[in-house]
Amino acid sequence: YVAAVYEHESVLSPTPAALVERRSALELMGRNLDIYEQQVLAAARQGAQIIVFPEDGIHGFNFTRSSIYPYLDFVPHSHSRKWNPCREPYLFNDTEVIQRLSCMALKNKIFLVANLGTKQPCERSDPRCPPDGRYQFNTNVALAADGALLATYRKHNLYFEYAFDTPPEPDYAFFDTPFAGKFGMFTCFDILFFEPAVNLIRQYNLKQIVYPTAWMNQLPLLSAVEFQQAFATAFNVNILAANIHHPTLGMTGSGIYTPVKSFIYHNMESYGGKLIVAEIPVITADYKTNLEKTPGRVSEKGKEQSPPSFYAEMMYDNFTFVPVWGEKGELQVCANTLCCYLNYRRAVLTDELYALGVFDGLHTVHGTYYVQACALVKCGGLSFSTCGQEVTDATALIDFQLWGNMSTPYIFPLLLTSGITLDFADHMGWKNNHYFLSKNRTSSGLLTAALYGRWYEKD
Repeated sequence: YVAAVYEHESVLSPTPAALVERRSALELMGRNLDIYEQQVLAAARQGAQIIVFPEDGIHGFNFTRSSIYPYLDFVPHSHSRKWNPCREPYLFNDTEVIQRLSCMALKNKIFLVANLGTKQPCERSDPRCPPDGRYQFNTNVALAADGALLATYRKHNLYFEYAFDTPPEPDYAFFDTPFAGKFGMFTCFDILFFEPAVNLIRQYNLKQIVYPTAWMNQLPLLSAVEFQQAFATAFNVNILAANIHHPTLGMTGSGIYTPVKSFIYHNMESYGGKLIVAEIPVITADYKTNLEKTPGRVSEKGKEQSPPSFYAEMMYDNFTFVPVWGEKGELQVCANTLCCYLNYRRAVLTDELYALGVFDGLHTVHGTYYVQACALVKCGGLSFSTCGQEVTDATALIDFQLWGNMSTPYIFPLLLTSGITLDFADHMGWKNNHYFLSKNRTSSGLLTAALYGRWYEKD
């Protein structure tokens, strides 16, 4: 099927905390929706059957609970009856935004997924009802090619979004399409947690995911395109990921991903939006992925003496590292119950410092979640203290096999190369209770090769 995602540079309110009337809120959102309209038309002309827009693309961000209120639409969450906002605009008040989205879908005969703010009045008798008598949700809507509202999803894992409420129960949102079957839906930070993302995919055996996001890149392990690709690979799904484009805030990185190929956009240099359109195969049954190929040998562990280990901070966590010296070698480094092993050979010795790092613990900055990670990274400079820094360019071509005795089955294989480009492993998967990732000769200089494990039970 042909899919489109749009990385949108949103028109933002210069004063998001100021209280405005609905009329001026609609005027600002209208400027973003005008851009959406052009992009839906462009995508449809290229044969796209579905288009996905980013999180916060219509209203922007940095609101307070009261300042966002005029920007919120009323969207009924229970789908007791079919509603077509374009054809039946009179059914509910305050539905101007969803009406416009519905009409774009209808006019261009395309499935459309977008993110908007919604409101829902609640009863005083509801113990969870906020003091102002309403819920405010960060919501994705999926609209059919005839404009009908198919599904809504209210973001569960909020990322410092004080204007919004967490829904009382996680939403398991999916919708059906004639061209690729069911699509599941979640938002941004949700991708790092079991609920609802992982549970949704497993419970409903979903193979296609739509993913609006407003993601701030964090190297070396959590750049948008790097993690989106790893998620597609780990769960054997296609992901249509639309990020917002604000390079000054570190926000870029969208793509259409299959487990073995991707069409991505990552651009920290220039402004303006970007439409990505690609044709990808429908994933139906669980075909055997490269996760199940047997590897070459997993060699006997660390017979040689490893160089001295050192500590450095990476992504706010205290990693234990060993330097990767010389043109080839075998290394191991351990922390808590996790040991990471590396066999490597460099094509040419460059004056770049690489290190093999391990972390097995609770990550507590900007969210709390338990991580088990084995990571081969390029350091920012030549001193140990630069290991773990954000690096975007590298020249070293390295053949490697990386493995670890991970305690969780949820491993995201990361492989990032110079200029924030993606590469694909030759082999990966489980063998003898170790998860491994191997690659002969990366396509360009290696930035990060990592096994990023999420141990959800220990969150």
